[in-house]
Amino acid sequence: MNITRENIDALNAVVKVDIAKDDYSDKVEKILTDYRKTANIPGFRKGHVPMGMVKKQYGKAVLVDEVNKLLQDALNKYLTEEKLDVLGQPLPKQQDDINWDADSFSFEFELGLAPEFKVELKSKKPITHYNIIADDKMINEQIERIQKQYGKIVSEKEVKKDSEITGTFKNEDKEIDNTTTITLDQFKGKTTEKKFIGAKVGDVITLKTKGLFADDHELMNALKVPHDDAHDLDIEVTFTITEINSRELADLDQDLFDKLFGKDVVKSATELKAKIKEDAEKQFVQQSDQKLLNDVTEYLVENTKFDLPAEFLTKWMQVAGETEMDEAQAKEEYEKSEKSLRYQLIEGKLMEENGLKVDFEDVKNNAKNMIKMQMAQFGQMNPTDKELDDIAARVLGNQDEVRRISEQVVSQKLLNLYKEKANIKTKELSYDAFVKEVYGDK
Repeated sequence: MNITRENIDALNAVVKVDIAKDDYSDKVEKILTDYRKTANIPGFRKGHVPMGMVKKQYGKAVLVDEVNKLLQDALNKYLTEEKLDVLGQPLPKQQDDINWDADSFSFEFELGLAPEFKVELKSKKPITHYNIIADDKMINEQIERIQKQYGKIVSEKEVKKDSEITGTFKNEDKEIDNTTTITLDQFKGKTTEKKFIGAKVGDVITLKTKGLFADDHELMNALKVPHDDAHDLDIEVTFTITEINSRELADLDQDLFDKLFGKDVVKSATELKAKIKEDAEKQFVQQSDQKLLNDVTEYLVENTKFDLPAEFLTKWMQVAGETEMDEAQAKEEYEKSEKSLRYQLIEGKLMEENGLKVDFEDVKNNAKNMIKMQMAQFGQMNPTDKELDDIAARVLGNQDEVRRISEQVVSQKLLNLYKEKANIKTKELSYDAFVKEVYGDK
């Protein structure tokens, strides 16, 4: 067997594999001999079928199968030994005239080669890493929500600004008939609020759904309509009030603290504020880190310049999926996935250059930490190592979960690398200010 490579350019190559009779003849002969021992052919006893007849009936199929196996094994071994960093998979060049009666065969494969490039982590302009804090306004609002949640419900005669209003939304044409409880702060704008203020049980209020709530998902829940219907829904509905309540705020006493956090974990309003601040800011870290990861990723993709074997990858995408695509579909798919492919190459290079690896212990420990946090949400604060190991073993028996957790581990290792080596500045601000700066004034 002989394998040669012709480099078309830095990103494309053609590998030619020449297979001679000596490479496959012994294997083919052995398989046909075994067939002869077991073949059931009318007119012959088992094991006494003439070899010529066996070869005539099975010879070409066995030859094709063995040559293809030999070809794939040789090609994979060649790519490994030559340390070729290929993109996608080798594509066989079209050959319609293979003469399987010949003694030797030649096959050609197109290769798409990964580009050579450098990754510069330090941007000229620093990338912001947000330190999101829970300010007094947020903490006080959270305390008030807790007091309302655990407070006493008081029946009211008419709707006030802070009332909880139970009633039924109706629209006959759309078959809407849903009873729900709402508060006035859910509505978008003051016009709707004014319609409710002073209303009494039994009153019927007519409302337009377009722009009724600040978020269309609230409209979906209030009317119990499908997600797609809720967006841009523009109809009139009636709301019949059946109950009006207010909440008498719960006292900030030890009984409330124990309900929230367990016996004597929090013993004063000051400690309550500190606990709420601590818990909130732990959640904010995840959002802040995800924002940093996204921003560094965007910077790297936009500023790490290299070419890709676009024509090869487009051809590969035509045949790589479960269903084949035509050329136009494959080109569209390549354009959609190019950015992701670029980042995969950048990510791989950063992992290699910085000695970052993900092993099974990393994945297992990440799974156990995830399980521990989930158990804590249900009050199981101190699971044993055996419990964690047993649950982790079940989770990691699912290959999709292993892949998902592995990706999380990679992201965390890269995040740590970015924090250490990228040009980052820290900016401290409240959660509301973070949302406004990052996502706009919602």
